[in-house]
Amino acid sequence: MRLGVLDVGSNTVHLLVVDAHPGARPLPAHSHKADLRLAQLLDDDGAIGPDGVDRLISIIHEALQAAEDKGVEELLPFATSAVRDAGNADDVLTRVREETGVELQVLSGDEEARLTFLAARRWFGWSAGKLLVIDIGGGSLEIAYGMDEEPDATVSLPLGAGRLTAARLPGDPPEPDDVRALRRQVRTEIARTVGDFSRLGAPDHVVATSKTFRQLARIAGAPGSAEGLYVQRELKRESLEAWVPRLAAMTTAECAELPGVSDGRAGQLVAGALVAEGAMDLFGVERLEVCPWALREGVILRRLDHMGQG
Repeated sequence: MRLGVLDVGSNTVHLLVVDAHPGARPLPAHSHKADLRLAQLLDDDGAIGPDGVDRLISIIHEALQAAEDKGVEELLPFATSAVRDAGNADDVLTRVREETGVELQVLSGDEEARLTFLAARRWFGWSAGKLLVIDIGGGSLEIAYGMDEEPDATVSLPLGAGRLTAARLPGDPPEPDDVRALRRQVRTEIARTVGDFSRLGAPDHVVATSKTFRQLARIAGAPGSAEGLYVQRELKRESLEAWVPRLAAMTTAECAELPGVSDGRAGQLVAGALVAEGAMDLFGVERLEVCPWALREGVILRRLDHMGQG
């Protein structure tokens, strides 16, 4: 069947259309993406403003049309931290349902971590052993660890690249004092969680997902997207540590000139790099591998599992 996943994230609204059936690898058929930056559209009370809600509804209408055009049989719509943490989340969900007919499922941080972990596990297989999976989104950071398809430990922290940029790095380039303060905040929050994972033992394989990690790996010399899905892409902590001060001194326009960095994400690169560096350092990770599959694929795989059970 042809499935569509509608992902209302902190940075983008992304419709991914795949051809799938239980027991088979889902094959991408179409991708429709629109920038929204919900994490940066919150007012002083933490609510999504009227213009932001109007824009969200307009983008969902466009995605629904694209899904219809591509013959999507079933749509799996979900939202992550930007909607989850909004002060007016219930009102936003009601307007979306009334004006588009879409019932957005709001994933918890734990669900995000678990579904992303499932996608990474399926991608790398059982031979990868104990996995540590790190995902930096626009609104939150998810970390998961485990031996099976269900992780043994998960955490979700409000350390998304978009959220931190909007709240803590107003300058372009950011002020050195702001960068240092954000670095301290990021490391303090991550450090509180390390013990919950370290007592479970060292991972056999460390995996990163998300656009932030893909861009950082590309800047550090990993193959570009033109090389294909199955080329191994790594990020070494040593390389990242060398890049962080360079990125912190660059303007958004300069970051956008770097290989693999999109205009829409360039402004979030410094915050994302600080989170990535902090996570790798505090978890003792020297190198990690970037996984092409992440949350959207996890949602699809979970749905296919349920179909197979039926």
